[in-house]
Amino acid sequence: MLERKDVDKKYKWDLSVIYADEAAFYADYKKAEEMIRAFAAHEKTMCSGAREFYAALVDMTAIEAKIERLWQYASLNFSVDTSNNGYQALNAKVQSLAVKAGTVSWFVSPYILKLDEKTIEAWFAECPELKEYRRTVYKILREKPHTLSDECEQLMSKMQDCLGSHSNIRSIFSNSDLRFGKIRNEEGKLVELTDTNYVANLMSSNRCVRQSAFRTLYKTYEQFGNTYATMFNSRVKERCTIAKVHGYKDSITASTFHDEVTPKIYNNLIASVHNGLPVLYDYYELKRKVLGVEKLHMYDLYAPLIGSLDRKYTYEEAVDEVLKTVTIFGDEYYENLKAGLTEKGWVDVYPTRGKRGGAFSSGCPGTEPYILMNYNGTFDNVSTLAHEAGHSMHTWFSTNYNEPHNSNYTIFVAEVASTVNELLMAHRKLAECKSDDEKLYILNNLMETYKGTLYRQTMFAEFERDMHALCERGEPLTADLINKKYYKLVRRYFGPRVACDKQIAYEWMRIPHFYTCFYVYKYATCISAASAIVKRIENEGEAYVGKYIDFLKCGDSKSPLDSLLVAGIDMTDPEVVRGAIDDFASCVKQFEEIYSKNNP
Repeated sequence: MLERKDVDKKYKWDLSVIYADEAAFYADYKKAEEMIRAFAAHEKTMCSGAREFYAALVDMTAIEAKIERLWQYASLNFSVDTSNNGYQALNAKVQSLAVKAGTVSWFVSPYILKLDEKTIEAWFAECPELKEYRRTVYKILREKPHTLSDECEQLMSKMQDCLGSHSNIRSIFSNSDLRFGKIRNEEGKLVELTDTNYVANLMSSNRCVRQSAFRTLYKTYEQFGNTYATMFNSRVKERCTIAKVHGYKDSITASTFHDEVTPKIYNNLIASVHNGLPVLYDYYELKRKVLGVEKLHMYDLYAPLIGSLDRKYTYEEAVDEVLKTVTIFGDEYYENLKAGLTEKGWVDVYPTRGKRGGAFSSGCPGTEPYILMNYNGTFDNVSTLAHEAGHSMHTWFSTNYNEPHNSNYTIFVAEVASTVNELLMAHRKLAECKSDDEKLYILNNLMETYKGTLYRQTMFAEFERDMHALCERGEPLTADLINKKYYKLVRRYFGPRVACDKQIAYEWMRIPHFYTCFYVYKYATCISAASAIVKRIENEGEAYVGKYIDFLKCGDSKSPLDSLLVAGIDMTDPEVVRGAIDDFASCVKQFEEIYSKNNP
C-alpha cells in the first residue's frame, strides 16, 4: 500500500482550487458563521416586499453555497486520509454549521407558504432578478398542503440532528462491533471475514470458500436479528409518523413527492420488472450451466462466469478509453473532460494508506467535479472511471449552465449520465473485441450491471414498500416477520430453479440503504433511462446527442421528469423499463450463443 506522500502530484486531486490551505478554510468558515448570524434579520423583513424577499433568497443561497464549499474541502480531504483526526473534526464542524444554518433559516419555507400566488407573481414583475428563483419558490409552494404551523416547523428544524439516528447506530454496530469469525481462503489459510470482504469471497472460484463465507456471515447476522429488527422498525416508524404528521397519505407518497414523482412510477417499475423476471431466470440458468453445478445456490450468485482479462491498463490508457467513448458528445464535453482528467487535478487515482475504498464523484459550484478512484489497472476500473466521469460532466454542465440554487440535479436522475458512459464504453469495446473471451467478459459485466442495478434494486424497493405498508397498518416489524417476508420475496426474484438457502432470509440486515427510505428504486429507474438514451445515441447519432447534452444542462432548473423529457425519455411510460429488460435479454442471448459455440 502506497503512502500518500509517495504518489506523484499528477495522480492526486488539486483541492487548492477550493481553499489554498486550512487557514483559508477557517477564514471562510468564520464568514459563514457571520452570514448565518446576520440571516436572522430577514425573519422580520422577508415578506415586506419584492426586494426584501429577493435579498433573503440571495443570502440563503450564499450561505448554502458557502457551506457546500466548506463541506467539499473537509470531506474530500477526509476521504484520502480517514485516519486524520483533524479532517474528522473539519467534517464535524461543517455538519454543525449546516444545522445552525437550518435552525436560523427555519422561517424561509413557512413564510413563502403564507404568501398567495398573486403577490408572488406581482413581486416577480416588480423585481426581474427575482425570476431566477421562480423554481425555488414554486418547489416550496407545492409543499403548502404538508406544512405545519410556524412553531411546529421550527421544532422539526431543531430535531433534524436527532432524526435518522438509526442509520448511524446500524453503521457503527455493523462495521465496528460485529465479528463474523474466520474462514479458510483459497490458499487454505484462516482469514477474518468482514462485511467489507464478504462479496470478494463470494466471487471466489472455489465453491467451498463461497459457501463458507455465506454461512459464516449470516450465522452472525441471525444471532442479532432482534436488534436489527428493532433498529429497522424504529426507522420505518419514524418515517411513517413524520409522513402522517405532514399530512401525506403514507411514507412512500411523502418520499416520491419530494422526488417530484409519484408512487405510480415506483409501482410501475416493480410491475414491469415482475413481467421481466423470466429473463432473470434465464440468466440464472445460464449461470448454473457455465459454473457446471447441479443447482445454483445463493452463494454462487457472485461467482464470475468469466475470469479477469489478462490485459492491464495504465491510468493514461484508461483516460484514453474514456475519451474515445465520449467523443460523440462533442467538443465542449470532450475538451472539458480531457482537461479535468489530465491537467486540472480532478482525479485522485491510486489507493493509498488510509484512503477510503470505492469510487465517487463530488463537486459543487465554484469547485471542480472531483473523482475519487482506487485505480488498479483492470477493465472494471476503466469502466468505473467512465462512470464517475459521467457524474462529473453532469455536474460540470449543471453548474456552468445554471445559477447555484438551480445547479444540484436530483438523485432521481443522478445515475443517468454515469450509466450512459458505462454502457457506451461497454458497447464500444464489445464491437472492437478481437476474441470471444473478451466478448464474454464484457457481456458478463453488462449482465451483472443489469442484474444488480435493475433487478436487485427493484427487489429492495419492493421490500421497502411492503415493510412501510405493514408498519402503516399497525404491524410490528419483528425479526420473524421480516425474515419470512424477505425470504418469500427472494424466492420470487430468483425463481424455481435457484436454491434459496435459508440464510438469505437475513440479508436485509446487511443493506444500509434501507435506512435511507425509498432511495434504491432510483438506481433502477436511472439504468432504465440510461439504456433508452444509449439506444437513441447509437441509432440517431449527432441528431440526438444535442438533446442529451441539453438534459445535462438542466441541473435543477426543471423537475427530474421534465429534465428527462428534454432528452426524449418519458419515465411515466413503462416501455422505458421494458426496454432495459430487453437490453438485458439481448446480453444473455449473446453470451449464451458465444459460450455454446465454444463449449459444444
